Amino acid sequence: MNYRRFILLTSTHLVCIAVGFAAGVYTLPILIAPDSPSKAEIASAASRAIYSGEFRRNLKDSDALHWGEGKVSVSADVISFHGKLAPGPDYKLYLSPVFVETEADFKRLKANMARVGDIKTFDNFVVSVPAGIDTSKYSTVIIWCERFSQFITAASYK
Repeated sequence: MNYRRFILLTSTHLVCIAVGFAAGVYTLPILIAPDSPSKAEIASAASRAIYSGEFRRNLKDSDALHWGEGKVSVSADVISFHGKLAPGPDYKLYLSPVFVETEADFKRLKANMARVGDIKTFDNFVVSVPAGIDTSKYSTVIIWCERFSQFITAASYK
């Protein structure tokens, strides 16, 4: 085997490994996600909402792999979402006192935010608000990927 062939085979194998890893990171959360809440569960949670907002795809740091689209409803004890999120690992739901649409702003203001909980589904979700978090003291719902420090989406609700 000559040197050129060795380099070619090594580089093509490394590319295949990288593509496989990226595909696994993208598809694994989809494969292991629990069932999404039913329309009745979403409607029940939304009916108690005090505030509502909308996730949009066209935010500054949202892109083809990191986005959310749909309606979010906020009450004192539950936050529900009817729509779709781009699949990904380790999504967290935060409440912020100011609207944020970039990764840099999120990192800068994270100390002023409240982490509500985990998001495990990508078509609709219902997340209970922990005791001690007053949703009326915040104005924005943010979805953030902890694993990769990636902004997904945000919605202003008041």
